[in-house]
This record gives sequence, structure tokens and C-alpha cells, in this order.
Amino acid sequence: VKDLDFGRMTVTVRGGKGDKDRMTVLPERMVFPLKEHLVRIKAQFEQDRREKVPPVYLPPALERKMPNAGSQWIWQFLFPSSNLSMDPRSGITRRFHYHADSINRNIRNAARLAGIEKRVSSHVLRHRFATHLL
Repeated sequence: VKDLDFGRMTVTVRGGKGDKDRMTVLPERMVFPLKEHLVRIKAQFEQDRREKVPPVYLPPALERKMPNAGSQWIWQFLFPSSNLSMDPRSGITRRFHYHADSINRNIRNAARLAGIEKRVSSHVLRHRFATHLL
């Protein structure tokens, strides 16, 4: 959540290619849908806190530096999973991010329903958006 900057109209993408962070533009037409989405996921976050669901996973170095960050709203995933799952490293059941395979499956289904016959994935959409910016 903290990687959205509506004031600067940017999104920070963490751990991308080469494990580097990068900043990209936030299209104006995505502001309203994203704000609506944030309202929905904040309700889920608040419900998780009430139900004592363990905080989100953070990288070990960040967890040591900021031990309570995983329980704070700004550190939550922008696209959290709708289900809780067990972290195989710690054995803790918590909410993770929506899996990339699930996102790509939803994109393919939407493309099929729209009558698009070409192969579509999040990677293809990212490149199309970059081309659009040129």
C-alpha cells in the first residue's frame, strides 16, 4: 500500500528485474478504481486485525528493523490473497499477496471473454503500457 503515491501519481515496484526497485507512473484513470480497491482491502485488513490474524510477511532484515511493521496498514499488500495460507518457512498461517499465476490466469480469462485471441499476460500488458507511454 505504501508504494502508491497519489500525490506524485507514481507506483514504486519493489524487487523487479535484477532485484531492483523502480518507479513508474500511475495513470489518472486508475486513481478512482485503486482508491475503491484500497477501501475494500482496508476492510479486510481491519477484519484480520480483529480476528488476530498474524501480520503480513516482511523480509527478515525489515522485520528486525521494524518488528511491528507487518501489522501496520501501509505495509499491507496492494493485492492480498482472499485466503490465508501457511508460510512454509515459519509455519505461521497469514495473508500473503495474490499469486502471479492467479493474476495471469485472470488476465487470460478476461482476454478470452473480450474476444482477444493473442496471448495476454501481465508481462505483455506491462510492455504494452510502456509502448503506450512512448
